[in-house]
Amino acid sequence: MILIISQKNETATLEVIKHLILMKKKFIRVHEDEIFDIKTIKKRILIESNRNSFFIDEIESVWYRRGGLKFNRLKYNNHSILLNMNETQYWLEDYVQKTLESKRHVNKQSTSAVNKLIVLDKAKEIGFDVPEYYLAENTNQVEINKTILKTITGNVTLDEIKKDFSGFMYTTTVEEHENDDFFITFFQVKIEKDFEIRTFYFNGNCWSMAIFSQNDEETKIDFRKYNKKNPNRNSPYMLPRHIEEKINLLMKILDINCGSLDFIKKGEKYYFLEINPIGQFSSLSNICNYSLEQKLAEYL
Repeated sequence: MILIISQKNETATLEVIKHLILMKKKFIRVHEDEIFDIKTIKKRILIESNRNSFFIDEIESVWYRRGGLKFNRLKYNNHSILLNMNETQYWLEDYVQKTLESKRHVNKQSTSAVNKLIVLDKAKEIGFDVPEYYLAENTNQVEINKTILKTITGNVTLDEIKKDFSGFMYTTTVEEHENDDFFITFFQVKIEKDFEIRTFYFNGNCWSMAIFSQNDEETKIDFRKYNKKNPNRNSPYMLPRHIEEKINLLMKILDINCGSLDFIKKGEKYYFLEINPIGQFSSLSNICNYSLEQKLAEYL
């Protein structure tokens, strides 16, 4: 049995499920709003929500896409008992999580969020070219029009920044100095790229796509500022073997077996930018005809 942990209406999940159905593979899909109770029946551990129930020993493979397993915790009036039982319930939950992650898997909930700063440090250690970066709380040392700023977090959306309105934080160029100090911010030297590369990594294999975003002022700094009237040209791309070997080493160090990586190419150099363990890959798969959804379904 395959366990899929995802969000409702998540596009990549739906596409992989179509292949699982064609392959007649049995699966259970857990949504982000489900709350599970941990139970035991005849010495077997059962987890159960109002939508799903399964024994953890019947799960053979797990795909962590998004969301996560959430558990209901019993409450106790006595403070001492509450503290003790909270710890007990935590270790039960931890056991369930780690047991499921020990199965054949595509991504893990425990490594689904990566620290961008640690990833960049590790990338430099293993020999990737990385644009110079630093943290600062003012723009005193920032070179105007030669420096970009990005989020430190992996989440680039601002939910409910206004009532019923969400925002998206793009990579931008610093065009003027600020008079006042601000919260510690991530700055990076701007590289005038030839083109960008999005790579999907899975179990030691890489599938890449070149994104010619520099030809459009709207997407020049951040290709996610899609120009729907004049879309960027994208094409399949093959990274040099030594770059793919470094990708494989970095992903193993970070204990991530699936994810998307971003690079920019300038001359003969490939500059590493970041990793998103649960990044979107459907566009890359469709444009380059890589059939990534089928490959994931076959592995599961």
